[in-house]
Amino acid sequence: MTVHTSLASTAHPAMEKPHAPATDRNRDPILAVLRLHFADRRHVLEIGSGTGQHAIHFAAALPHLTWQTSDRPQYLPGIRLWLDEAGLPNTPAPIALDVNAPPDLSTRFDAIFSANTLHIMSWPEVERLFAVLPGLMTPGALLCCYGPFNYHGRFSSESNAQFDASLKSENPQRGIRDFEAVDALAHGAGMTKLEDAEMPANNRCITWRFASPA
Repeated sequence: MTVHTSLASTAHPAMEKPHAPATDRNRDPILAVLRLHFADRRHVLEIGSGTGQHAIHFAAALPHLTWQTSDRPQYLPGIRLWLDEAGLPNTPAPIALDVNAPPDLSTRFDAIFSANTLHIMSWPEVERLFAVLPGLMTPGALLCCYGPFNYHGRFSSESNAQFDASLKSENPQRGIRDFEAVDALAHGAGMTKLEDAEMPANNRCITWRFASPA
């Protein structure tokens, strides 16, 4: 699973710990949403963990959760640096997860979290992600996605329009996704929207509940 370029590891062969400044800015507003919806959860899979900074912040603040990080293989060493430094008891080793070659995981999760991933993936990859999710979730599991969204085909701000143009200049398959299209994928995967929370910097935090595939 790939992540927002600002979350991409800056680690080099000497294995400096990666750092994403945006994570320091958005982690507490996201945590407020997770405190509400993940209060009764136990086992969270984070898809597209990037540097691992979100993982240690949320796992430290929500010690009742086992927080399982995941990302494409090239990001795992950087994630391990953050996990090892924090030394939290509820953050197992990261696992490789790529929607283009999804693993056959025996574990299912009662919560899934992902931040700044949907606009980095191509739309076919977003479709594959939602096709894979039911096989990772227990009945009643929650999915929480953070990032920018369009509504009714329109950008919610000029800064989001500029961000979308920047994404497409890097890769034409990237771009801010329409909420309605993503919600349709979630519905097709057996999920119902619980909340669409407004977040700072023209982002959203959207939570769905999984029942079973439609």
